[in-house]
Amino acid sequence: MKNLIYILILGLFIYSCGSSKDRDLKNTGEGIHNDTVRIANDSLEYEIIIIEPGFNLFINSIARPKMYYSQSYLENKNQFLVSEYNSRVNQPQRFNHNLYVQAINYDPNIDYGYEVNYLLYNYFVFLSREYDQRFSVPTRI
Repeated sequence: MKNLIYILILGLFIYSCGSSKDRDLKNTGEGIHNDTVRIANDSLEYEIIIIEPGFNLFINSIARPKMYYSQSYLENKNQFLVSEYNSRVNQPQRFNHNLYVQAINYDPNIDYGYEVNYLLYNYFVFLSREYDQRFSVPTRI
C-alpha cells in the first residue's frame, strides 16, 4: 500500500510500565484481549491499526459519538497532533519511547475519510487521558 498510517502501540509496554492499575485488570480476569481497531480501504490505499489496551472501551463508551465533529475539524486537529506526536517519536530521550513508538505517516493532502480521521483524533484524546500526555492543542473531552 502506498500511503499507510500505522499506530502500533504494543501491549508489552504496559508490563514494562508496571502500573498497579494494569495488574489489577489482569488479576480480575478483565484484561483486554481484543483491543485492536483496524480500518482499511484498498481503493484509497490507507490503513490505520490501533493496538492499545482500553481503546475499544474508550471509543465505545467515552469518546464523542461519530459525526460530533466535522471532517475538516478532525483533519485540522490531526495535522497538528500528528506533527507533535512525530516530534516526540524523534526525541526518545525526552519523551517516553514506550508511548511514542513509531512515526505516523499522515499526509494532509490525502482525504482519508471521516472514519480514519475520527479514530486517529480519538487515539490522541485517549493517549492524553490515559497516560496524562499534554499536547499543545487541548484534546480532552
